[in-house]
Amino acid sequence: MPCILHIETSSSVCSVAVSEDSHVIFKEEDFSGPNHAERLGTYVDEALSFADSHAIPVDAVAVSSGPGSYTGLRIGVSMAKGICYGFQIPLISVPTLQLLCVPVLLRYDDMEEDALVCPMLDARRMEVYAAVYDRALREVRPTQADVVDADTYREYLDQHPVYFFGPGAAKCREAISHPNARFIDGIEPLARYMQPLAERKYLGEQFEDVAYFVPFYLKDFVAKQPRKLL
Repeated sequence: MPCILHIETSSSVCSVAVSEDSHVIFKEEDFSGPNHAERLGTYVDEALSFADSHAIPVDAVAVSSGPGSYTGLRIGVSMAKGICYGFQIPLISVPTLQLLCVPVLLRYDDMEEDALVCPMLDARRMEVYAAVYDRALREVRPTQADVVDADTYREYLDQHPVYFFGPGAAKCREAISHPNARFIDGIEPLARYMQPLAERKYLGEQFEDVAYFVPFYLKDFVAKQPRKLL
């Protein structure tokens, strides 16, 4: 099985991990951010030094591909590309919303058979980036930006239990009061959860073009006018 370096910078958390033979053997995580520009380089250096000190050649780099923080995604993808160029190894992209599903599907194996999962990343105000999947991580509804109210996910809630989680889910609790709505706290997109998705892509040789790959921002970046000091 391959050794893969994982980079995750789509949210306020900065994390790096190394997996080998389907096990995570190294991880660093910073929850005090966003501190990606400050932390990521150090974490990557530590991860590569760890692999080198154990005589483990890194076979690929996996990076969270979005949606999420515009700046965070740019920093993570730029770092991943640099490593791929330097080591002449392939680049793997992992959709951030699928990544959020991994710890939920692994931990909550007592979900109803027909349950759906809805990972959410925080956007502006009452908006989230979200998708809907079944328990096999098959896409039921593609990723899009949702302005959340009581009816946003009603067509799914009327037919299935739906589990909401991720950095955007907390602000939706009051808006979504359907009896089939379930909320799971404490789920963040972390590099250590990328292993099963990245490994599957590696074995299927689903690699990105390092020169042309760009993150899935979902929305164009909007530069805000700085406030004038009085």
